Amino acid sequence: MGAVPGPLPDCAFYTVADAGYFPGLVALVNSLRLAGHDEPVFVTDCGLEPGQRRRLAGHATLVPYGADLPRKLAKWKVPLASPAATMVLIDADVIVLRALTPLFELAARGKIVAFTDIPPGRFEELWAERTRRPLRRLPYVNSGVLVTRDERGLVPALDDLQERVFGADAPEETRRPHPFKGEDQDVLNAVVMSEFPDDLAALEQRFAPSPPFKGLRAVDRRSLSFRYRDGAEPYVLHHLWAKPWRAATPPNHYSRLLPRLLLARDVPIRLDPEELPLRLRPGLLPELVRAGLLTPSLARRARVKLGLIARARLSLR
Repeated sequence: MGAVPGPLPDCAFYTVADAGYFPGLVALVNSLRLAGHDEPVFVTDCGLEPGQRRRLAGHATLVPYGADLPRKLAKWKVPLASPAATMVLIDADVIVLRALTPLFELAARGKIVAFTDIPPGRFEELWAERTRRPLRRLPYVNSGVLVTRDERGLVPALDDLQERVFGADAPEETRRPHPFKGEDQDVLNAVVMSEFPDDLAALEQRFAPSPPFKGLRAVDRRSLSFRYRDGAEPYVLHHLWAKPWRAATPPNHYSRLLPRLLLARDVPIRLDPEELPLRLRPGLLPELVRAGLLTPSLARRARVKLGLIARARLSLR
């Protein structure tokens, strides 16, 4: 992936996805647009299906990533090859709730913007062996949302360390036991702690919460409005661990937003309800499943029975 010549766009978003992450990717793109972001979205394509690529056309720029290349090396490649003045690296299991303009303003002041992880105290002395610089202990941040200005030189440093740690030529001693068990997230923290310790703006995790979204309440799901009791509003929801479109996760704010972001008439990329598990579709039965009042198996049985009743009524007319 060679660098793209010409003037840099003011801002761009970058994410990574394969076929299994397509619903999350669509939710991310749709949420960005609903939040007022019309900037380019670059997707590192690690195995999307042809039909998925067609549906993303016009909404995102897909950049193929070789099937034979390690997935763990993918995150920094497209931002490095197609940079913007302000770059937002964002995971495909993130929903954007409101404009990220304040984060852009922090980046314009020279800050590397990220949100603290749970727990925020992870630190590994062995990272210094690969960074070749001393480390300053800082809050450990999550790599799911990262905002930086291109002139910081952060992305080239991240890609360099990622290659030295996980590339084909990485020394065996860095693999077993591996001090970078958090992969790209550990790489991010090691680089920031060694090369950019004065530049980190580590925002509170509550502004990019993950399940169970403790203390957060939905004000208006249609407008993606969420708020804590003290009035604070998160920027994003980040669904760590099992994904709601792939597994029957406990209902939460993220999973309850998915039908709105994937099926509503005002979203740029609209999926068909049949493409989603029953628990994520519109209607009373799926809503009861999302509310935890009905199990998926009982909902499926009820759906079959209701279908049989409806067909029987039609046959009697």
